[in-house]
Amino acid sequence: MRFRRLEWAAPDELAAGIREWFGGGRAPADVSAIASVVAEEGDAGLLRLTAEFDATEVTPETLVVELDEADDALDALDPEVEAALRIAIENVAIVASAQLTEGEREVLLPQGQTVAVGEVPVAAAGIYAPGGRASYPSTVVMGCVTARVAGVERLVLVAPPGADGRINKTTLAAAAICGVDEIYAVGGAQAIFALARGTESIKPVNVIAGPGNDWVQAAKKAVFGEVGIDSLAGPSDLMVILGEDTDPELAALDLCAQAEHGAESLLLAVGPSPEVMDRLQVEVEKIAAAQPSVQDCRLAMVVAPSAELAVDLANAFAPEHLQLMDESSAALAGRIRTAGCVFTGPEAATAFGDYVAGSNHVLPTDGTGKIFGPLSPATFRRRTARVSLNAAAVAELAGPLDALARAEGLPVHGMSATARNSHGESEE
Repeated sequence: MRFRRLEWAAPDELAAGIREWFGGGRAPADVSAIASVVAEEGDAGLLRLTAEFDATEVTPETLVVELDEADDALDALDPEVEAALRIAIENVAIVASAQLTEGEREVLLPQGQTVAVGEVPVAAAGIYAPGGRASYPSTVVMGCVTARVAGVERLVLVAPPGADGRINKTTLAAAAICGVDEIYAVGGAQAIFALARGTESIKPVNVIAGPGNDWVQAAKKAVFGEVGIDSLAGPSDLMVILGEDTDPELAALDLCAQAEHGAESLLLAVGPSPEVMDRLQVEVEKIAAAQPSVQDCRLAMVVAPSAELAVDLANAFAPEHLQLMDESSAALAGRIRTAGCVFTGPEAATAFGDYVAGSNHVLPTDGTGKIFGPLSPATFRRRTARVSLNAAAVAELAGPLDALARAEGLPVHGMSATARNSHGESEE
């Protein structure tokens, strides 16, 4: 673990400097060649790219994972793991259901017309579960449960195969519990292009959701507009705000837990004094030395003049996860505007949100919390409107509409409206 102590500065300036140290200025991945392979070669191209880029030591013969394989994985699953998955699924479903609107609402306007507004689910969603150094059945839960609660009918899961050429069995078991309709053993940017544009085996979806590396995020950017996306959810990041009495071991464990996601993980600790930072660094070094899963990550450390200024830094930094571990910062949680998910109090470790608390762990990273939010049913639903006019409404609105249309140089719009007015008069 590498450490860097930074001097306090204006929050916007300091936030930019921290991200720059973590590689915020790196060039985006160029996925255009992968897009061409998927478009021109279809399934064959996906199989070739999987053999080239993923961890598999077995040349795959097909992308399709039969649902029986997921059921078999569930039958063989450790009962404790299955019970944990079911708790996570239940809690995520409860939280997701609470975010749904209460059906369609019809509004009567002063001129007599009605406008009905509501939401409908998209027809198909693709969930990306990352692979690589770890498997992520928890991401299957976060994406698939939320999409089902939203009302999505066709649910597709893609995940990169492991060394044996197959998707991790716990990931498959989670897919079986969640009732996934289709599973494909393919990952990376090529999986995103396949979900968006289709191949012989994979029919296109309407929305793609799930975290991934820079290549996955670059592909999501490239297909946005052809399909909807959840957010730009790349390498994990965590900001922890400590107080004088914060247990440094707990804070260190929380930081090192996010370091398990890989060397690109962004870790930031903010405390009230150099002494607090010293105690934290000792604990982080101790854990990192003993745990092989905590690789060569970096931890930025800042002493803030006050809890209020620490919160200002959080808003400027827009962390994926934000832990407010002391009473002073937790009391300011209502001021947080940009974090993907906020955890308040010493007991609220980010790991709970990653797995079983019920909140969603698919969150905006790299500072994009300023424009995106957590994965929710809204990701998989589109708003609708339905308009009805009676004769009285036509009589009152056709004239104003005609005037506006002529002002814009679109006279036929006005003719379309006034014709209804004339039609109504002729029927009388």
